[in-house]
Amino acid sequence: MQFDSGHLYHIYNQGNNRQKIFLDRENYLFFLRKIHKHVIPFADILAWCLMPNHFHLMVHVNQVEIDERTFTPSATQSRTRSKLEVIPNPTFIPSPTLSRARNKMSFNKSIGIMLASYTRAVNKQQNWSGSIFRSETKAVCLTEIDGISPGWITNIGITEFTDNDPDIQYPNVCFNYIHNNPVKDGLVNSPEDWEFSSYSDFIGIRKGNLINRKRIQEFGLCLNKSECDFESRPDYKNQSK
Repeated sequence: MQFDSGHLYHIYNQGNNRQKIFLDRENYLFFLRKIHKHVIPFADILAWCLMPNHFHLMVHVNQVEIDERTFTPSATQSRTRSKLEVIPNPTFIPSPTLSRARNKMSFNKSIGIMLASYTRAVNKQQNWSGSIFRSETKAVCLTEIDGISPGWITNIGITEFTDNDPDIQYPNVCFNYIHNNPVKDGLVNSPEDWEFSSYSDFIGIRKGNLINRKRIQEFGLCLNKSECDFESRPDYKNQSK
């Protein structure tokens, strides 16, 4: 994966041979804690969804590399928590296996460590062995193609640029796709019925602490026209994130 700061990315991976990677509720919650520890120091999360055999993250990368010695969980972990809000992890203790070059930790490597750590935990729980994820985690840049940065979508294998219609610009297409994935796959009838996504946090019926609402507003991401009217939404007023 190649990341550049200041851009949006869709990060995703799935189980080997499409096998399940989340086998019970605690697996989902454990992975969310790993996301908080290994993603938030590098990026703002705009959308996320954990499915039985794959996951999606939509992030804005703030920095691609940080000093390993200052790598600690985000301060946002101390906010009020609900049933799906992540329990703070203890201060991160640098490990020589994370990054030996100049005491630097890259976002790319941090994601790899996150998946390896989760794999070890599930293998121990299930008495499995080997990787449960596909070998290559994908990271698609949503805001740049070959140096050009208009909105874009891919339609039947053809890239189309959409400067004049924000409703079909690729970041918003991806934002909607991630949140509607559980409905598309027939797991629930409505996206708010799927516990393991940021949809309920986005519409204000749950106070999850993974998504950055100010960043969502900055990019004008929404699920329909009314939700784009951030100024009138009480759940978006006086946000400190």
